[in-house]
Amino acid sequence: MRVSELFQIPIFSEFKLIAGEKGVDRELQNVNMMDAPDIIDYLKPNDWLITTGYHLRNNPDFFYTLVAQMAERGCAALGIKTRRFMNDIPEAVVQLANAYSFPLIDLPNSLSLVDIGNQTLTQILDTRTKELQFAIDTHQQFTEHIMSGESTDRLLKRLSDMIGFPTILLDSYLKIIAASNRAFAHGTFSDRLADFEQTLFQQKANFASFSQLDTRQTYSLFVIYTYKKKRCFLLVCGHVPLSDRLLTLTVEQAMNVLAFELMKDEALKQTERKVRDAFFTNLILGAFSTSDELISRATEFGLADRQRSVCVVGELDADADPISYTHFQMETDEVYAFLEGEIAALPFAAHLFVRDHSCAVIFEVVASGDNGLRFLTPYLKKIQERVVRFFSHTLSFGLSHPFSSLEDLPNAFHEAADALHAGAQMGKRAFLQIYQSRGIRDLLHRIPTEELSALYEQTLQALAHPKKEEEQVLLHTLFVYLESNCQISETAKKLFVHRNTVIYRIDKCENLLGADLKDPDTIFQIRFALRMKPLIERSSATGLRNPFKN
Repeated sequence: MRVSELFQIPIFSEFKLIAGEKGVDRELQNVNMMDAPDIIDYLKPNDWLITTGYHLRNNPDFFYTLVAQMAERGCAALGIKTRRFMNDIPEAVVQLANAYSFPLIDLPNSLSLVDIGNQTLTQILDTRTKELQFAIDTHQQFTEHIMSGESTDRLLKRLSDMIGFPTILLDSYLKIIAASNRAFAHGTFSDRLADFEQTLFQQKANFASFSQLDTRQTYSLFVIYTYKKKRCFLLVCGHVPLSDRLLTLTVEQAMNVLAFELMKDEALKQTERKVRDAFFTNLILGAFSTSDELISRATEFGLADRQRSVCVVGELDADADPISYTHFQMETDEVYAFLEGEIAALPFAAHLFVRDHSCAVIFEVVASGDNGLRFLTPYLKKIQERVVRFFSHTLSFGLSHPFSSLEDLPNAFHEAADALHAGAQMGKRAFLQIYQSRGIRDLLHRIPTEELSALYEQTLQALAHPKKEEEQVLLHTLFVYLESNCQISETAKKLFVHRNTVIYRIDKCENLLGADLKDPDTIFQIRFALRMKPLIERSSATGLRNPFKN
């Protein structure tokens, strides 16, 4: 209850407010009696302290200190029988109470402190009982609404009708999940959301209230926790004061039901993702025996045959500081879940699949040739920017050439993966790499993997399978050096090292290989061997034999 509500209780009709009139909205949760001078150590926020004034008589300094300490501790008010042991309240205490907006209440001698305490607690319990019953009834209404199969939009519409403000449900990254008024949510508000989305995302408290200066619109933000500390947001387009218990209770009960609904939806999505990703893996590995079977299965996941598309493969860029596999997997899953929401908001169809640590997105495009790739580029860059904004990682993409037949999708996936690998090998971060056809690599696909491995190891010798960090650095430097046409300065620039460091590393590579890296034939052989490396690694990882071998 509020301090102001004390004066509305009939038995307290003789109560008088002496000071602190601006603080009568303080919340009162408990009553305590003063029976010793050290009472301040036993008081809690929102306590109402009542006393006969015995310990305050002829002691203005203690009286002044008590009021200051109670106000700073967040107590509700101080009630005193001023006509029992005291003649009046010191003016300095009255001024202090007014300064703190801390209510001082004059209690009549006709009521005992026990009666005052009992009556106050009875009133508080009655209020709590009504609130509890209201919460139960409200929760039941919302629960029945969901259990009857009604949508989340309809639940928010009911909540909006009850509190008098439009409501919007946002996901962890401020994407609109549902709204009481879809036209409002996807209209002016959707455009303005970007202005303060970063502020909302960084919000740590469970509740926040803010206003837009230009529109003078006030918003109340409530955090809904679901699972694994994941959170969504309920945005109320209006001011919801926490002091309004019934209004707050209504919102809280809606949030409880929404939390369960969100967890249920997430569980269903997880199952759908597993099935979808398993289908994509089988498609890439060529598990479908006929074209008809492939097309039939693909239709279940929204993929249409003869639809011009581009395959994009993305991965998180490697961090300098290694982290545990479990931690990396959790962060990867979180970023890919974010991507799912991002591509759903694009103005054209896209289909997301996850395979190991990579994600593959099939974008349906209308433009032909390179125009389709140029059409995608700004959207992918925007997604990269938003990943940086919400996560402590950067994301890179490799793009395939456009394709139409679903039977070409595995090749498109490998093109995109090769483009991604090539960009990473060059030491790039947060890049977009379009696949460049390599005649040599295409020929390598026709050579048995065993022969490729033997030639690779014979050419690179000690650097073929580097285990020590120094050997890995040398191999990477050698790759970038050859890809930079043996230009020392260009290599140093790409590796972010001094040119003398590059010279030292190349000399060391020559000693290990026993070869002259200025000789054109040697350069060709090593570059040829390095082209084999991704193909050999892929064959080893999948356990597949070369498909062209008889």
